[in-house]
Amino acid sequence: MAIEYLGLSSINGPLIVLEGVQDAFFDEIVEFVVNGNERKLGRIIEIYEDKAVIQVFEGTENMSLLNTHTKLTGHPMEIALSPDMLGRTFNGIGQPIDDLGPITSTLTRDINGLPLNPVKREYPRNYIRTGISAIDGLTTLIRGQKLPIFSGNGLPHDQLAAQIVKQASLGDDSDEEFAIVFAAMGVKHDVAEFFQRTFEESGVSDHVVMFLNLANDPVVERLITPKVALTVAEYLAFEQNKHILVILTDMTSFAEAMREVSSSKGEIPSRKGFPGYLYSELAALYERAGIVQGVNGSVTQLPILTMPNDDITHPIPDLTGYITEGQIVLDRTLNGQSIYPPISILPSLSRLMKDGIGAGYTREDHQDLANQLFSAYAKVGDARNLASVIGEDELSPIDKQYLAFGKEFEEKYIGQGPEENRTMEETLNLGWELLGRLPKEELDRVDTKILDKYYHPTIYDDTTTATSSPGSIANQN
Repeated sequence: MAIEYLGLSSINGPLIVLEGVQDAFFDEIVEFVVNGNERKLGRIIEIYEDKAVIQVFEGTENMSLLNTHTKLTGHPMEIALSPDMLGRTFNGIGQPIDDLGPITSTLTRDINGLPLNPVKREYPRNYIRTGISAIDGLTTLIRGQKLPIFSGNGLPHDQLAAQIVKQASLGDDSDEEFAIVFAAMGVKHDVAEFFQRTFEESGVSDHVVMFLNLANDPVVERLITPKVALTVAEYLAFEQNKHILVILTDMTSFAEAMREVSSSKGEIPSRKGFPGYLYSELAALYERAGIVQGVNGSVTQLPILTMPNDDITHPIPDLTGYITEGQIVLDRTLNGQSIYPPISILPSLSRLMKDGIGAGYTREDHQDLANQLFSAYAKVGDARNLASVIGEDELSPIDKQYLAFGKEFEEKYIGQGPEENRTMEETLNLGWELLGRLPKEELDRVDTKILDKYYHPTIYDDTTTATSSPGSIANQN
């Protein structure tokens, strides 16, 4: 029989203290009835003897020490799961907000997930195509990978996230089932509307599960949103055999919410005021990506975070970088040049890329091409630095070629329209077309056989407009 407690001991922001508690456990869900009619949910985050500290999801407005009835539910936070969740929109704690009724299912799961035996993990293979050349060609997203996007305030990460949701697929010839779980934390109303409108207009809503935690929603909900989203992703992947891409934006809002709650609890802060357990909390989320043996599905994560003051050494990107398998970095300088998406190639990497590309996955030349483009773009930086010292006119002919290559690479390869969806074939061919601007002897990162097969000089007329030579890759299709 559930015991109901009348009254509270203290209220401090989103936290309340209840004394005289019996048989309570950590992470247990608590139901409140305020003024006899208003219902709220909370969870126990700390227990000391007969005292319990409870986080209230909906905020502590209207709650007083006298008018609140508290009941312990005896179970952690759970969410009802069903294949019908595809195409639906929920709030930060998994309640439907699209006026299509509740999810009717007898199947529920703990939002904290179940521990996964490391022995049962499979190594990530194969790729997910985003339609964006800078990602597909140079930092390929592999199924089962966790690959964060490091952005900054004012950079178009929301637009990039929406574009990836619209365009993402398992490749051009795959017949496997694919779906997206999209979770937004602490977003403004106009941003939430932008995501909803974009997905509806592009016709992808039917294979997207959306969770929206708005900026004016209680801070505590932000700590729950990614866990709820990942629980749904695991269900769709490991029980419905779908390949799931999870996009979490913005992880900085999640970390800031954690700092706020930690401060309310009176905990001693660590780096930059964040709690010492920030690392373990982030790891608990990111490590819920992967592939399980004997299951056709996979969970791939693409968390997005805004770096405070563009500082990549800040605890949030720093700890994220420790846990995840690479990063995609957005650049403010490229954004200032109206290049979209402003992906900075050199600090970006995908550590699992080598195992999901090449013959049998994308194309045999993919790895060599990516290596060569990285190398050539690094030399572009050297040539620009030299030009800033001695002037462009004094550069050697090859340095001038690298400058021209760099400009074209940024405009044509990195830069693409927000509606432009490139196939993997188009991305690879474009890479070779740009390398054709450089002499063959400069391409020292490519195997000779692949170079002979795919390299063709790109001819430029007097107006510096590229035209493909008769044997170029662009004309082979």
